[in-house]
Amino acid sequence: MSVPVSTQPPTMEIAAAYAACDAIAKREAKNFYYSFRVLPRAKRDAMCAIYAFMRRADDLSDDETFSIEVRRVMMDEWIAAWRRSTLEDADPVFVAVRDTQARFGISDDLLEQLVQGTTMDLYPDETDDGEIRGYADFDALYRYCYLVASVVGLVCIRIFGYSDPRAEKFAEETGIAFQLTNILRDVKEDAERGRCYLPLDLMAGYGLTFDRLQVLSSGELPVKNDRDMLRALGEKAEAYYASAQLLLPLIDRDSRAALWVLVTIYRRLLERIIAADYDVFSERASVPTAQKLTILVQGVLLSFRNRILG
Repeated sequence: MSVPVSTQPPTMEIAAAYAACDAIAKREAKNFYYSFRVLPRAKRDAMCAIYAFMRRADDLSDDETFSIEVRRVMMDEWIAAWRRSTLEDADPVFVAVRDTQARFGISDDLLEQLVQGTTMDLYPDETDDGEIRGYADFDALYRYCYLVASVVGLVCIRIFGYSDPRAEKFAEETGIAFQLTNILRDVKEDAERGRCYLPLDLMAGYGLTFDRLQVLSSGELPVKNDRDMLRALGEKAEAYYASAQLLLPLIDRDSRAALWVLVTIYRRLLERIIAADYDVFSERASVPTAQKLTILVQGVLLSFRNRILG
């Protein structure tokens, strides 16, 4: 599915909308923004628009200055405004996203699924006493990861361009790899916020509970069972990264460097978690900025080469 991109520059109003989205992505996107920089301008604008849309939904969902009930109402109102939006809308994010949809053939259904993933945290599965139930098994966690990450991948490849239908499954599984990496990195912070994204059957198999995660988050060092449980999830993430390598040659040549940058940064993040022997409690894993910039430079060179080769 390689969608022709209009060679006509956007109108002044739409250009300003894209500029607003670029500013949001530059400020907030971190790992994603590095990959955006090596895309052709029209595709970079589109990626920033989609990111700004996701960021708005995430911010509404995660703003703990409001109760969860208030956030549900705010999210419902925002979604309703999105559904009513047009290219003449006053909201620059909506304007840029509507233009992106028209340029790259992105359906409302995909964006609705993206929002559905964001809103899952507003309707946590809890026991009667308020304890977070979490995800019963990996299949349940996979569904969550699909909505919050794989759908993003399916949107992205429509911007990148592709013709081989296998790209859809590889993009889905690449999203799973990314989200499992995020979950491993954020175990401590999630536990502190009363959240758990680890499969409960996996935790039970290693004798772990949500209470144990909170103890670890308060400063106790993880023991072998704690690390082994996280390693089991990390090994699943490693397996799904294989799909990213299969996806790369299937997307348009002018977009491969952007995907390579993103995959490399996320894969490096998982490698740092592995190098810490899955102690994600003592220090939050991250890829140093210097390493990200090195990867970006490599991506720029790869992009330049790909454009020369056509």
